[in-house]
Amino acid sequence: MITINNSIIHLRNTHISYILEVLDQKYILQRYIGKPLRHYHKSPMTYYKRGYNTEHDVSIENASFDDLPFLYPQLGHGDYRIPAIEVEAHHQRYCELLLKEVHVLDEKKTLSGLPSLKSHGRSETLEVVYEDKHIGLEVSQYITIYEDLGVLSFSASFRSCKEDLILYNTQSVSLELPSQDYQVMTMYGLHAKEGNIQLSALNTGIFQIESTRGSSSPQMHPFAALISGSDIYAMHFIYSGNYCCKIQKDSFGKVRMQMGLHPSMNNWHLHKGEEFYTPEVVVNYSSTGLEGMRMNFHELYRHHLLPQSQELPPILLNTWEAMYYDVSLEKIEEQAKLASKLGIELLVLDDGWFRKENNSHNSMGDWKCNTSKLPGGIQKAAELVKSYGLKFGLWFEPEAISKNSDLYINHPDYALSVDGYEPTLGRHEYLLDLSREDVQNYLIHMLDSYLSTGLIDYIKWDMNRPMSDVCSHISQYSTEVAHRYMLGLYHVLDVITSRYPDVLFEGCSSGGARFDPGILCYMQQNWASDNTDALNRSVIQDSFSLLYPQSVIGAHISAVPNHQTGRITSLETRYDIAKLFNLGYELDLTKCTDDELDDIKKQIQEYKTIRKETLNGELHALECDENHLGWEVVSLDRKTVYVVIMTRFYNPLTAQKYFKLTYLDEDSDYLECHTQEIYGGDELQHMGLCVPLEYGDFKTYTFILKKV
Repeated sequence: MITINNSIIHLRNTHISYILEVLDQKYILQRYIGKPLRHYHKSPMTYYKRGYNTEHDVSIENASFDDLPFLYPQLGHGDYRIPAIEVEAHHQRYCELLLKEVHVLDEKKTLSGLPSLKSHGRSETLEVVYEDKHIGLEVSQYITIYEDLGVLSFSASFRSCKEDLILYNTQSVSLELPSQDYQVMTMYGLHAKEGNIQLSALNTGIFQIESTRGSSSPQMHPFAALISGSDIYAMHFIYSGNYCCKIQKDSFGKVRMQMGLHPSMNNWHLHKGEEFYTPEVVVNYSSTGLEGMRMNFHELYRHHLLPQSQELPPILLNTWEAMYYDVSLEKIEEQAKLASKLGIELLVLDDGWFRKENNSHNSMGDWKCNTSKLPGGIQKAAELVKSYGLKFGLWFEPEAISKNSDLYINHPDYALSVDGYEPTLGRHEYLLDLSREDVQNYLIHMLDSYLSTGLIDYIKWDMNRPMSDVCSHISQYSTEVAHRYMLGLYHVLDVITSRYPDVLFEGCSSGGARFDPGILCYMQQNWASDNTDALNRSVIQDSFSLLYPQSVIGAHISAVPNHQTGRITSLETRYDIAKLFNLGYELDLTKCTDDELDDIKKQIQEYKTIRKETLNGELHALECDENHLGWEVVSLDRKTVYVVIMTRFYNPLTAQKYFKLTYLDEDSDYLECHTQEIYGGDELQHMGLCVPLEYGDFKTYTFILKKV
């Protein structure tokens, strides 16, 4: 997959070529990224002398550093575009990193303390080593290519061999793209309204998205894509904290795209003999549009990121909307008894089990069960749930601490805070300083005390506020604390998930505020949003499914009127919107009518027969207008296709709609299991399935097609 021929380095598989050129044994230039090329014959490139510029002793006539497509551009040498590296030595922000050597590694580099993609023997890695002899800095850039995927991953390490340095900017990747028109795709949102896709033209200047909230955030997901026709160049950050993505289109139309740690939120003091690693960035190239991008991400994360499990995700009942903070053994037993009869497999006890009062103002950080609510504690609750044949899950928010908790009273220094100032509350709580080893050990010990009983099968790991007052009582440099916090979090997650590999972990952060590949390196699934309204969830799940496999995306059926929007949708619609994803229920079963309970039981029976194929198959979005949404899942053996189509609002001026399916066998016929009608694969792809025009909003239509 990686060949080095004189000055040309070619990373290639059946989906992508990435070509680099060594210039004068000093510099590495990017020459091409796109569809796979058999060979690169070093097509002649003409450079024109630019006025108002700098001069350099390079072998390319008229070349300007402001024009060359550097692999890892630096500040201060005449390249005035956005730099990927800024280093300070001797109170001067300047370095001159020149090429030292290039290697092809048999094994993918392990990034110390960071989540990263796994090789499984199906990748090759290029290591490009630079050095600045004057200040004693050595930098390695790691570029990994994966078999049969249009994907590369980038990271870097910085080593100080001579003196203490300050790293002001350490982007993980800098990509050079040709001069042409692009649209920028990003994903923005907020709490309970995550995952909104935005498209905008890339104009001359600098386009930037970021998070400075201490998490990847719902405001701007750590993802961006440049689209030109059917070609897509996307980036996704395997990290859960502050980040920045910049895209610059210069005056000549050339494009530079970067992603990495936020430079204003992470200035790292690199002491002599130490090494610093940047988190990994996925670069996803698709020549077949968004569906090609989707398939690349899904296959990459399924096989190279997510914790591996042979079991299908259980159908769960979460107690939050049934009980909120007011939990009791009596209520738990009522829910468990009904859940067992319906075929639900896991009951999750959400927030409230440790609270002194029925609100969010207290008890965070102590994690002592309130036995006046639950006599016999968590052991009794777990045994009660398991007596009905269900697995038992428990909610935690390990990173938070209440001001009136015993932990804070005894260890106020455990919280992030600035000396002399009152810390800022968020959801009535502070954040623990996870940059501290003693705080990490406290959390590991606390979680271990619950998980070691063997009674807990599932953990919902929540985090309900952004970061503020980002200072530590033991750190000399406040600009390192946010990243050290993330390293501490990853350490805790690594220890706990490794120690309890049979426990299912689900990530949550006020819904989807920390739904990112960094968290998914440790957790098999993530709660997409606190908003469970079927209409809103159709958009949220559709957007996140561009990046993540459907098995990762938690999709719950809740009561109506919906607790977040007040909207009323049918139980059928709520199920249809969730059924292709990781299904769960979040409602008070004791308030359901007999007919509703019967319908839920039938839903669960159907889901159990299809989930192996729907969760592991290829998910695609159907081409729809603004009033419709459609998904299909093609089973791995290509023999079954599951289709869900939603009409959002009734419109009498709309004709009947046809929805074209994709990725079918055009030469085969398909039997629709509900109607027993037979359709040709070519008919389904070029003409499509028709859905009726019916009165009422939020109508869904489902099809199951079997190849005959």
